[in-house]
Amino acid sequence: MDIKPGFPFWLVKNGILADFPKLTRNLEQEEVVIIGSGISGALAAHELCSAGFKCTILDKRMLTSGTTWASTGQMSYEIDPTMLQLSQQYNEAFAVGVYDASLQALYDLKRAFQQAAINPGVESKSSLYLASDKKGLKEIDAEYKLRTKHGFPVSYLDGRKLESEYGLQRRAALHHGHAAQMDTYRAAVGLILHHVIRQNLTVYTRTAVTSMEVSANKVVLVTEEGFRIKARYVVCAPGNEAGMFLPKKVMSLYSTFALVTQPVPADLLWKDQCLIWETCRPYFYIRVAQDNRLMMGGEDMKFRKSKGMKDTLVARKAKSILSQCRKLFPRIPVKPEFSWFGVIGETKDGLPYIGQFPGMKNVYFALGHGGNGTTFSMIAAQLIRNQICGKMDYRKKLFAFNR
Repeated sequence: MDIKPGFPFWLVKNGILADFPKLTRNLEQEEVVIIGSGISGALAAHELCSAGFKCTILDKRMLTSGTTWASTGQMSYEIDPTMLQLSQQYNEAFAVGVYDASLQALYDLKRAFQQAAINPGVESKSSLYLASDKKGLKEIDAEYKLRTKHGFPVSYLDGRKLESEYGLQRRAALHHGHAAQMDTYRAAVGLILHHVIRQNLTVYTRTAVTSMEVSANKVVLVTEEGFRIKARYVVCAPGNEAGMFLPKKVMSLYSTFALVTQPVPADLLWKDQCLIWETCRPYFYIRVAQDNRLMMGGEDMKFRKSKGMKDTLVARKAKSILSQCRKLFPRIPVKPEFSWFGVIGETKDGLPYIGQFPGMKNVYFALGHGGNGTTFSMIAAQLIRNQICGKMDYRKKLFAFNR
């Protein structure tokens, strides 16, 4: 699946950080095979290698060149479905469990990077969740009450405070200091190289897995070129292409669009350079990237394959995103320099699917779908590690296929 017309900022900024050869032989006794070298696969490899497993990563493309290249690297304990929405769909205890897991994942991500001695530009940030309209104002009021009831870090900013402190003309917003931003591409490659150097991880790129045979005590993968890989465990982390390994459809595909501007004057940036997003769906979001460039995105739409229209579509969506930025910050002169789109998978409830699909023994899925992929990927890596090791984990029921 081609997901990157245009110029993703991270590829231009970093260049190709690493790459590996394709598989050219059968593999007979692999302990853990991970399909996918994006941030989900990289974190899974980190957790499993750190727990003493020997792992092998297979990727059909160049290293980490799927959706991770297209990530804008924003992270927050807030996720796309609000706590209120999850409480209404499931119950309050379920919603609290999901938000607890997301909050902890932020700290665990930083710890993982420290363990691997890598620096993917992680910066702690605060976050503003803006009410887009009257409906959004009601949602924010109810969300604030529910989060404070359960002790989550959040404060309420009314319209006057938003204008005086941030120069924003919106009715209200939720604010908290538990967010971060980073270079997701550099993070994934750094984790992989850390374990390759320690010789507990082997990587093959340009190696497409076309079929999977599951039995009681092993899993056999077959590649596009006919090579067979026998593994004790398989972790499926191929992002939006996971559907080929599942017996039924569990997600819908959406195109999401992003752009990075030319550098802007530092004195025109908003307070704390916090992450900003909003209640309407699809939502607009914005953050400050390297060199005082603005990174922003949104305009999600149902994914459809179309030849010859990708660049036109990216340009049209970038123009709309830029217009939203100018409405929010009319004083900041913005000119786009890089624009691209990526494809994300979304489930009906906005939560990822993690763990075993019923009937598929020794196969574990790390599907961090939606707009919170990196924190979900951290949860998936830990949860799968615990499941393989036979350890109890309260998060299993939150993200299971049969929840």
